[in-house]
Amino acid sequence: MRFIKGTIDLILSLVISTLIIYSINFIAGFAGANYTFSNGEIFIIWILMAILVNNCFNK
Repeated sequence: MRFIKGTIDLILSLVISTLIIYSINFIAGFAGANYTFSNGEIFIIWILMAILVNNCFNK
């Protein structure tokens, strides 16, 4: 049961982090900024954001 909860939390944190990253990029586009990320940069940002979201779940 603990494994299933951990897997669900991981998947949720990865999905939520993806939504946060692209929503910030989308909103910045309306402000006139043009951000382009390489694959390595977006991967590191994605993993760090997932860790942040996962830490918020634990509180």
